[in-house]
Amino acid sequence: MPAQAYAGKECVCQYRKPVCDQTCVRDMLETPFYIACLKLTHRRCLVVGGGEIGLEKVEGLLACDGDVTLIAPFAVPPLEQLAAEGSIRWERREYAGKEDLEGVFMVIASTDDTDVNIRVFDDAEERAMLVNVVDVPPLCNFILPAIVRTGPLAIAISTAGASPALAKRMKNEIAAEYGEDHARLAVILNEARGWAKSTLPTYQDRKVFFEGIVNGEPDPIALIREDRESELLELIENAKREAEASLAA
Repeated sequence: MPAQAYAGKECVCQYRKPVCDQTCVRDMLETPFYIACLKLTHRRCLVVGGGEIGLEKVEGLLACDGDVTLIAPFAVPPLEQLAAEGSIRWERREYAGKEDLEGVFMVIASTDDTDVNIRVFDDAEERAMLVNVVDVPPLCNFILPAIVRTGPLAIAISTAGASPALAKRMKNEIAAEYGEDHARLAVILNEARGWAKSTLPTYQDRKVFFEGIVNGEPDPIALIREDRESELLELIENAKREAEASLAA
């Protein structure tokens, strides 16, 4: 249930007010979030809730190689299929409490039972775990941004929980602007990172080198779009030679 839907009803967030007055939503907009990319490979991730939203979260975790467990008495058919093929573990039951969080790195609650969602949040907070109750910002210590992902390129869009609809629109607009060409450039530049780390002695030297290529002329994105990748590779080799000559001077 969206946080706004609690207005005028019993408070369910950490403020524990008699009646929800949306203080929590305003507070979220003023919260400075630390943006990070998490490595989930082989980390245990728990999703509580087997509906369509649970499916969306499970698929997102699997896309990042998370080790996913689903706890839900029932699940939509695609989740049943993921469990049948062994992609996830499905425990067909209700959330039992703190013991379900043992050894878990991250938990996402997506049930339609407010009491269950609050229990998951409280249990996770007590253990200093990452926890997200879907669409209820005050019951989250991290939020899930909209992601544009192409190859190694990932762009996150967040409205701090204020408007997922706006984040989705921005995701579509950004995806149309930044796609395969930018992802290809990221791959090409990554191939030069080993040389840069072994040759250029300081972070500032490496920063100048790569920014000179990315922001220089000719535009590397234009070269990729015009099927002139060989010219881009030569441009990078020239930049290497210039950097080496500068160091030797």
